[in-house]
Amino acid sequence: MAKGITRERIVAVALELLDEKGMDAITVRALASRLSVGAPALYWHVRNKQELLDEMSTFVMRRVVNALSAVAPDAGWRDALAAYARILRSEYLLHRDGARIFSGTRYSGPEVVKAKESWLERLTAAGFSLAEADDAIDLVTAFVVGFVIEEQERSQSADRYSPTGRDAWLGEGADLVKAAGHLRDDGDQRFERQLGVVLDGFAARLR
Repeated sequence: MAKGITRERIVAVALELLDEKGMDAITVRALASRLSVGAPALYWHVRNKQELLDEMSTFVMRRVVNALSAVAPDAGWRDALAAYARILRSEYLLHRDGARIFSGTRYSGPEVVKAKESWLERLTAAGFSLAEADDAIDLVTAFVVGFVIEEQERSQSADRYSPTGRDAWLGEGADLVKAAGHLRDDGDQRFERQLGVVLDGFAARLR
């Protein structure tokens, strides 16, 4: 085992590499080079790229869990889920491709998974069945992941998403499609509006 190499150090350097070059650049070879060690040295800590992504996702989620501790215990279910969505989005946006590293990963720290217990308790106390509470958390998470993946892709490839360029590419017709493209308001305003639609759906189910 290479001296001075810990999982924490590996994840920190992996996130640096992510921010500089994006998710596709995250490989064991690239990470080993950045750490000035041979690839075999990393296998003491992470067996493959998927396990590395699991660790990176867990690191980000630990920050989310820590931030969620500030949500008032007596906050209503809607405010609590909205706070979770906003915190999750803000943490993903701290890193290039931040939401992409989350997709398909498995948390490596049981304390991160156990943190869901208090949220299930909060939602079931508000009238959700356990299945509905679990679905609510999953759906909000999926919404945020998908929203941020698109948000980050658009910000990193702005030229590809030019409404004017898209209009020219579409040619004649499709007037409503073109108009909708010019209405698009990426960022906080769009996020809050669409999050509201998701939460309204839960409220309707509760009624």
